[in-house]
Amino acid sequence: MNNVPTIKVGIVAVSRDCFPESLSVNRRKALVAAYAAKYNVEEIYECPICIVESEIHMVQALEDIKAHGCNALCVYLGNFGPEISETLLAKHFDGPKMFVAAAEESQNDLMDGRGDAYCGMLNASYNLALRNVGAYIPEYPVGDAEDCADMIHEFLPIARAIEGLSNLKIISFGPRPQNFLACNAPIKQLYNLNVEIEENSELDLYESFLKHADDPRIAEVAADMAAELGSGNKKPEVLNKLAQYELTLLDWVEGHKGYRKYVALTTKCWPAFQTMFGFVPCYVNSRLTGRGIPVSCEVDIYGTLSEFIGTCVTEDAVTLLDINNSVPKDMYKESIEGKFDYTFKDTFMGFHCGNTCTAKLAFHEMKYQKIMARSLPIEVTNGTLEGDIIPGDITFFRLQSTADAKLRAYVAEGEVLPVATKSFGAIGVFAIKEMGRFFRHVLIQKNYPHHGAVAFGHHGKALFEVFKYLGVPQEDLNYNQPASVPYPTENPFKG
Repeated sequence: MNNVPTIKVGIVAVSRDCFPESLSVNRRKALVAAYAAKYNVEEIYECPICIVESEIHMVQALEDIKAHGCNALCVYLGNFGPEISETLLAKHFDGPKMFVAAAEESQNDLMDGRGDAYCGMLNASYNLALRNVGAYIPEYPVGDAEDCADMIHEFLPIARAIEGLSNLKIISFGPRPQNFLACNAPIKQLYNLNVEIEENSELDLYESFLKHADDPRIAEVAADMAAELGSGNKKPEVLNKLAQYELTLLDWVEGHKGYRKYVALTTKCWPAFQTMFGFVPCYVNSRLTGRGIPVSCEVDIYGTLSEFIGTCVTEDAVTLLDINNSVPKDMYKESIEGKFDYTFKDTFMGFHCGNTCTAKLAFHEMKYQKIMARSLPIEVTNGTLEGDIIPGDITFFRLQSTADAKLRAYVAEGEVLPVATKSFGAIGVFAIKEMGRFFRHVLIQKNYPHHGAVAFGHHGKALFEVFKYLGVPQEDLNYNQPASVPYPTENPFKG
């Protein structure tokens, strides 16, 4: 995927002058060797400068890691560490950063070989707070060389998301559709996250689309679509228009991303889109999202923001779905009860018209949009992608601004069950433990919209840390709590 960052972590070992500098140097070398033995060594860079209590050394290390193309930083406390210089390094490094600390190696070397980095981590965290510097600190940030290598590797998806957001532009077309106030959130928090946004009219998009009518690339793109769809191509007559639209979006991205490296899109796909363009954009949206360029529908700006975060974390396609409908009780009894460890209230269906890419569908057909065709001619609703979502682990999540411009987020891991939906659209039978309580006391209670981003696989740990890093308040960073942990608004009296 070309629309997500590649991370190179500069590892800078720090040392306090009342401890042997060799502790930090040797432990840094052991850490780098452990990483190289287990992971891709090109993901890291070993800074040869060992900082003592010196701001000059801090500047030298900063210049060195920048010169070697590092866009993420690991401050490694090989011993207690100089709390001023190490936190200044984090302050002046423009990118995601983490702190880890060396554990003591052996009971046989606790005289001159004791580094006290366990203690130093406390002072580092205090000084980071004094300077208002955010940094990722693992759940247990002290370890031997192998442990710290694992911590750095776990930092990579977090760093990709943070680095990606700082270089992201969201391009939107049109205002939110009528009666979709839930997707209308203040954009102030985008700027607080260092995300740029370009808001355009639907007329701007339509004008550009018309100018692409005779684009010589249309035939090639339409052929690529036909090859991807295979026997699922039920509306071949609309492929040229869809190809024309895809080229319109891609050219707009290239012409408008400006100084930003990464782009996400969101468009108004109804009510006038179908009658003016002559199709629905769902399949094109799915194709771009499958390539790492999220395209949310209904001008859901924070939806495409969430999708982009998921794309950076997973380096895989994501999707955006309505948290849509309950599973019928007869379906639950026939296909789920006794076969899977989920209660009826743990289950629901996630659905959208057709924005999930073919790689994430068990089967697919490109056809007409059933809901829109209830009130419009079928021929202007062609272009949606339908199919059941592939079974397997998923993570439902969303980063959202409230109406009064406060950040809020949720993360919940679950799975798509291998149960036929017997319905339409891009859709799946989802199961998340304690979903019923989560639905009431997080999604409803905290006024989340109906759209949720879906990452394929269990990525809750990384996503949770991304939202923490971004400054989502603890009380507004939610997950599906087990039954033993009540929500603040949960009625303690069970009837």
